[in-house]
Parts: sequence; structure tokens; C-alpha cells
Amino acid sequence: MSTTAGRPALERLDAHLEALRDGADLPFPDDLAHLADLTHLTHLTDDLTHFPDDPADTLVRRTLGRLARLPREPKDVLAREAGGLLTEFRAGLCPWNAAALRLLDDAYVFAATGPRRHAEWAHDVLAVLHRSVRDPRGWIRLDWDRANTARDTVPAYPFDPPAASALPGRLHRLEPEAAVAALAVMAEEWQSEPAPVRSRPDRDAVLADARTLLDRYGPAASHWTNATAAALDPAPDFLAAGLRGTRSHSFLTSEYLGGLDLVEDLGLVVVTDDEVGVFWSFGAY
Repeated sequence: MSTTAGRPALERLDAHLEALRDGADLPFPDDLAHLADLTHLTHLTDDLTHFPDDPADTLVRRTLGRLARLPREPKDVLAREAGGLLTEFRAGLCPWNAAALRLLDDAYVFAATGPRRHAEWAHDVLAVLHRSVRDPRGWIRLDWDRANTARDTVPAYPFDPPAASALPGRLHRLEPEAAVAALAVMAEEWQSEPAPVRSRPDRDAVLADARTLLDRYGPAASHWTNATAAALDPAPDFLAAGLRGTRSHSFLTSEYLGGLDLVEDLGLVVVTDDEVGVFWSFGAY
């Protein structure tokens, strides 16, 4: 049996850590045991000099070693520690993941990429919003509502997107730099942001992470937003307006589910010949 971590092993470990973070009571994943020397696993350190040079192999072995050392009780501690380990694991997979987590992991956002399969790319955007496709490169998606029971009522929750024929009419074209700024302000909070991106000391770093995310799609990508400011100007100043100052065509459901009112949103859609990226920020009470 191979001792090299391929994509199935990476996805399996990711799913296992996510389940632990969400409160599942799971034993150590025996189907991944061949990727580490379990005889010495609990004594592993973060010194990886004796592991193979394959970065994925190293990452999986290191993560398995740390997983084996996590306290199993109390359960809330296990969930918290597994969540931290999951974040580190995902960030270590590629620079794109790391930038996505730095920029957006603390905000109520949806960020996912799917394959481009249709001449009319609205169909591909809808597939992403409905979670019916996976990232073509196996990179992360950020989705607070992936396991929300509200999706039993509204499958695309928190979205209630228009039909594919109507979707382009709710979006406006953006210049690439305006798309970077739109993505950057998604790091803000809608209602109570104490430090808008425009005034943060790490403003340039925030913009750099947003640019890293969009660089994935290449210079030929087209960028679209539901922000109404872009209807007349493809280069609105999102940084100056901030998230609270941005108005948009809503893509949100009007259903009141789980005691949460969805009141505001800002979306960015990126389209290439091969992929569609969807980034969305939500304001909720």
C-alpha cells in the first residue's frame, strides 16, 4: 500500500477534522494509518526532517501526529482543538487556502469555486450556490451554512438566487482592481465594524490576500457584482464606502429560519473558461 498522501487522503483527513470540529465523536481514522508510523505516532514532534519531501505527505503525517495527541475529553476541548488543527491543515495545503482563511474565515461569508461547464455561465454559478459541485482543484470553500438545517427548507440557504436566465441581469461588470476591493471589504462586519479596511494598519496585506484569491482565475477572468454602485461605474470605490456603505441587489432568501434575519449582502462572481468563483458576504441579525 502506498505511503504517499494523494488527494483522497487529503480530503478524508479534512472531512474527519471537520466532523470533530462540529462535535462528532470519532475514533482515529484507521484508513489513514498507513500514512504514518503509528507505533511512534503519539511521540511525533513537528520536526519533519525525517519525512519525505512531498509537501502533501509531510502535511498529512504532521497533522495525523497532532491529531493522535489531541485530548478526547472534554468534548468541547476536542472540538476546539480539532477546529484549530483543521484551519492549520487547510492553510498548509496551498497559498490560496491560506489567503482565504486570513481574509474571510472570521466573517459571515460564502466562498467557493466550481467548474465552468456551460456557455451561459449563470448555470455554473447556480451550481456553486446550491453546493452541487466541488472545487476543481480541491481547494477549500468557506461555507457557514454547509450543515445548516435551514437548507432542508431552502436548499441554497442563505441564497434564493434567480433563475439562470435572470441572474446576469442582477449583476454588473467590475474592473479587476474594483473586484479586489470588493473582496477585501468582505473582511469587514456589516453592522458593527470598528476598523474598516480603508483605515486598518494591515490594509495592504488585506488587499494582497484579496488579490491572491483573484489571481487564481487569471488575467482573462471577468468580474461581476450585485452592488448597485457598479451599474453606472465598473470601478466603484468599495474601500471608501466600506461594507456598510454598499447597496446591492439581494440574492438572499426572505425566509426567517433559525431565528436569523438576513438583511444585507455583497457578492462577487469571477468567470473564466474553466471555473466560476463565487464570493458572498452576509449581514444578519
